[in-house]
Amino acid sequence: MNQIANLWYDKTFRRLLFQVLAVIGIAYFGYFVFDNTSTNLERLNIQPGFEFMNEIAGFMPTTDGMNLTGFDLDSSTHKDVFIVGVFNTLLLAVVGIILATVLGFVMGILRLSSNLIISFVSSAYVEGMRNIPLLLWILIWYFGVILAGPGVRQSLNIFDTIFINKRYIALPQPLYTDAITYAGAGVILALALIFILMKWAKKRLDNRGRDFPRFFTSLFLILLLPYLFLTLSGNTISWEFPHLKGFNYINGIQLPASYIAMLMALVFYTGAYIAEVVRAGILSVTSGQIDAARSIGLKQSQISRFVVIPQALRVIIPPLTSQYLNLTKNTSLAIAIGYTDLVNVFTGISLMQTGNALEIIVLTMAFYASVSLIISMFMNWFNKKVAIVER
Repeated sequence: MNQIANLWYDKTFRRLLFQVLAVIGIAYFGYFVFDNTSTNLERLNIQPGFEFMNEIAGFMPTTDGMNLTGFDLDSSTHKDVFIVGVFNTLLLAVVGIILATVLGFVMGILRLSSNLIISFVSSAYVEGMRNIPLLLWILIWYFGVILAGPGVRQSLNIFDTIFINKRYIALPQPLYTDAITYAGAGVILALALIFILMKWAKKRLDNRGRDFPRFFTSLFLILLLPYLFLTLSGNTISWEFPHLKGFNYINGIQLPASYIAMLMALVFYTGAYIAEVVRAGILSVTSGQIDAARSIGLKQSQISRFVVIPQALRVIIPPLTSQYLNLTKNTSLAIAIGYTDLVNVFTGISLMQTGNALEIIVLTMAFYASVSLIISMFMNWFNKKVAIVER
């Protein structure tokens, strides 16, 4: 008994014991779920498998104007439906993350403004967005804003290039020709040179204390090199412009009303949370460091770039990662207004047609989990890159 009591009071033994019990409990739970699922599938005479992915879908999972994956109604399968859903979901998530980040940073900085009107407006935006559920904002944007717009024939005409109405936004579409290949090669070369430039500029700043206009130089390269490639090859990018025919616009890309409403709701809702994250990050930098930067003659722009932002990022990035993950997963709410995301077309229509609920739910969960892990890995890497090394 004394030996057993001694083992129980041994911290190492207790730690190992609880870990073993936890592993056994998790394994048993996994076995229980697997056995229960297998029993129910057998009882219902359902054969699990992914053969249904090669069956003809027989429905159009996206609008004709947004069919960027080449889906064909007569020959495309449920695998193609999955691809369409993934593409539409990523299109919403990626654009949403970029726009929400820009909006959040702007509004977060404006909340710290000494101008009472600017500070009040930005504070009202943040509090208004955060205290109303996202689903309500989605419905407000769709039914209250987008569908209240003009009809197709009365579309808002922007330079005979972009046409905005309550059904969609019609945009020009670049045609895939040799010009696209040359322009893409120019962009890749520009990105490679920008990467080298950034490394050199950082080393120059650390060794000599002399800054280099990295932003404007990078912008110059990203614009100049594709232009040079196109000029030297004698190619120009051809565009397909939308035009009205009957009661509808044809050609070009048509972003449906559900996409615009969902994007606006996600951007404004998530931007409010990002604004608070940015404000907290900036306030975490003590005023003493800003005063010290002014005392050695740094300009306000230099203070923001070299003193405030590097330290604020340490506070901003971890919660910013959570907001990116929330935005990505919140795209699944698009089914409320009929946007053709993965949950709508694959977990909804394909599931009802095939009845393979288990496989479809697993694939959908795997997609969201994979995207979330990729975002987390990238943000963790970025967090380590911007971390201030203590000396």
